[in-house]
Order: sequence, then C-alpha cells, then structure tokens
Amino acid sequence: MTAASATLRTGTAAGRGTLLAAILASGMVFLDSTVVNVALPRLGADLGATVADLQWTINGYALMLAAFVLLGGALGDRFGRRRVFLYGVLWFALASVLCGLAQGTGWLIVARILQGAGGALLTPGSLSVLQASFHPDDRGRAIGTWAGLSGVSTAIGPFVGGWLIDTLSWRWIFFVNVVVAVPLVLIALRWMPESRDEDVGRRGAPGHRRRFDVLGALLGALGLAGITYALIDAPGRGATALPVLGAVLVGVVAATAFVLVERRRGNGAMLPPTLFHSRRFTVLNMFTVAVYAALGGFTFFLAVYLQNVVGWSALRTGLATLPMTLLLLVGSARAGALAGRIGPRLPLAVGPVIAAAGLLLLRGVGPGASYWTDVLPGVALFGLGLTLVVAPLTASVLAAVADRFAGVASGFNNAASRVGGLLAVAALPLLVGLSGTGYEQAAELSHAYRGALLWCAGLLLAAALLAGLLLTGAPAAEPNAAPEKRDERQGLSGGKRDERRG
Repeated sequence: MTAASATLRTGTAAGRGTLLAAILASGMVFLDSTVVNVALPRLGADLGATVADLQWTINGYALMLAAFVLLGGALGDRFGRRRVFLYGVLWFALASVLCGLAQGTGWLIVARILQGAGGALLTPGSLSVLQASFHPDDRGRAIGTWAGLSGVSTAIGPFVGGWLIDTLSWRWIFFVNVVVAVPLVLIALRWMPESRDEDVGRRGAPGHRRRFDVLGALLGALGLAGITYALIDAPGRGATALPVLGAVLVGVVAATAFVLVERRRGNGAMLPPTLFHSRRFTVLNMFTVAVYAALGGFTFFLAVYLQNVVGWSALRTGLATLPMTLLLLVGSARAGALAGRIGPRLPLAVGPVIAAAGLLLLRGVGPGASYWTDVLPGVALFGLGLTLVVAPLTASVLAAVADRFAGVASGFNNAASRVGGLLAVAALPLLVGLSGTGYEQAAELSHAYRGALLWCAGLLLAAALLAGLLLTGAPAAEPNAAPEKRDERQGLSGGKRDERRG
C-alpha cells in the first residue's frame, strides 16, 4: 500500500483493527510518560533515589523520545510505517521488562533510556499510519478518535499505576506493557496495512534527497542531554561548577550544530526546513512545548506531593486525576469537531487559560485536604482545558503541512511535546529549590510544589497568548494547500501529486 491508496474506512474490520493498534501503541507510550510519576515516591524509597535520580527516571525516557522520534518517522516513511511500528512495539516491550527488573537507579535509568528509544520508533508510526491509510472522508474522525483515546491513556496512567503499585509492586507498571504488546502485535499483523512515501529514495523523484539524518538526530540528542544534565545537576553542584558549565557548553554547541547541519542539508535533512515556511506549523509547535511543559511539571509534582505531604496512597493519588480521563474521553472528539468548524484558534487560546485556573486552585491543597472540595475542582478545570487542546492541536499540526510530510510532521510535534516535559522536569526543581532527598521532607516539598504550579500556570497562559495572537488565518482544514504550493515551487511535489489525499 502506498501513500496514495488511502482507502480504509472506520466502519470496516480493517479500519477498526488499524485504529485499535495505533491507539494501543500510542497509549502504551503515553501511559509510561505519566504512570511512572505515581511510582516515584515508592521506587525512590526502594532504590534509595535522590531528586536527580527521579528526574532522570522521567527524563531519560523523554530525552530519547524527543531526540529520535523524528528519525523514527523518517525510517517509517522509507522502510514502511507498519514495519518500523512493529519493531518499535517489540523493542519497547523488552525494555519495559528491563525496567521492571531494575536493582538500582543506574539500571533503571539506562532501561528507561532504551524504553524511550523503542517509543521513538512506534510513536510517529501510530499517527502517520492513520494519516496515510484512511480515506479522506474518515481521516479526521480516525485521528480525532486516536487523539482522544491516546490522551485518555496519558490521564489514566496515574490511576492504573496507583492500583498496580498498591496491589503488586511499582515494577508491574513496566511489566504490564508486555500484556498490551502481545495482542497489539497480532492485531497490527492482521489488519494494519503497510504504507510508505514512495518518493523517498527514488532517483529523479522529488523526495529522493531525503535520507536518514543520523548526525542530526545525534546532535539533537546531545544538545538536549547537555542542557538537561546541567539543569538537573546544578542544584547539587552549584550553577558555576565545572561539570555543569561543561554540560551547558556541550548542549549549546550541539544544538547550534544541529541547526546548521539541518539548514545545510535542506530537504535531505531529518527535519526539512521547508516545514517552517508555514508560520502556523511553527507557532503550533511552540504552543506544544509550552502546554506539555506545564503538563509534565504538574504531573511530576502532584503525584509526589499528594503521597508525601497530603498522605494519600498511590491508588488514591491515581484516582485523583480520573476526571481528566473522563473529560478527555467524552470531549476530545467534540473538541476536534468544534475546531473543524470554527478553526483551532479559539479552542487553543481558551483551553490553556482554563487549565491554568485549575492549577492555581490546586496550589491551595495541603495536609488533610478533601478530595471533593480541594482537589476535584482544580483537576476538573485542568482536564477541561486539556480536552479543548489535544484533538485540535493534533489535527492542526498535520493540516499545516503537505500530506507527504505526515511522518516527519507528527514526529516533530511529538518531539516538541517531549522536549516541553523534559525541560520542565529538569528545570522546575532548580527553579523552586528542590534537591537531594527534599522530596521526602513535607515542608520543603510543599514550598516547591506551590512554586512549580505557579510556573506551570504561567506556561499555559503564554501558550494561550501564542494561539490567540499568532494563529490567525484559515481554519485547520485549509492550510494544507499552502505548503504544497511552496513545495511545488521548490521541486518537492511530484508530477502526479499522488500525495494529495484531502
């Protein structure tokens, strides 16, 4: 199946099977982005972890996703999206077993890094398969369903994790991925069609210059790793310590080299500069970084705070965020449909403001707090704001570029979301003065929690301003034509235009 034969319908067995496989895979990756937060106090005590160890447990995973998800998308476009998707699922499952068997923080961090690499292979494939395989009349519905249910997996992670931690062990939050991966592979082999960008690598074709930009991926990873290491290590060593300054230097040099390499390689790069000719695409990804930074910082601090200060169990902590799950489940498709009618600007401007109001309410939670009067209102507002954002954001990012760049566009947007969470988890403890074993001290953690939520609310308000002021022009369904015209002028679009699928 080529990118031109997008014929799957949502009402058929093949359509339902393909959609289910994509949702399960993305859900598995998104689940492990949040489920570990609930386990942090328990695994921290079990393995003798410091705040820096907990940060790396989260950020080792996020770093690999952010750095290599673009390469994963390019591999899928070249060798087949289903093939790379399945390799990613198997890799992710095996790395999850290593995480569950960890006997120390070093082992766990390395296993989480490997787990993130597997996620980088399967994450872009789950969305680009839908974009390439479904009929244009059903594509929006399929993507909306994927966005909503994948978002639910992110929100339900703390609940599932809490139950597994209290009932069995924190190790089972990793072992459960194997239970999901086995049927997922069988479903994908049975129903998911293969697709690829037929122009990539074909001499004389407009896309034959695109290649596997391994150097770009490594430079991007090194840049993020250097900056992340400096942010995490600074509280313990001091901002002027030689290792911290060295990490900053490595990060800045690598990030600068990444930009120069990508610009020099042009459309043969991992991240074609042509994509950023669309102001909408650029703004949407800046928006993504801000929103997911707020989400990552909020979930990191809330799970630890509710257990170590408020005194709740892991299960009760997970249940506290259940309204977010319900709101995403019920509202994502409706939010996507609303954005399709009126454009994404209003939902993307209003959603972060509502979410920020929820975080400000949650700053007042303290020891002996009531769930119904102290926690639920803030969580519900945050979930409502997130619901207005998730589906419109996903659809708008894909609509902002030509369809043939679906893999790299979805990969970059996933990378942007991971970078946001990565930097928030790395920077917030430094900004609010939390280090060492301070997460075990109620007074120190309380001060840090309130400061962190204030920073997260500020990020959400900045995202709202971005959407309100810069997302002007056509609704989500229309911008796709403009990048294709630009591609045509630059020789990137094929004569038959077989990539135009809607």
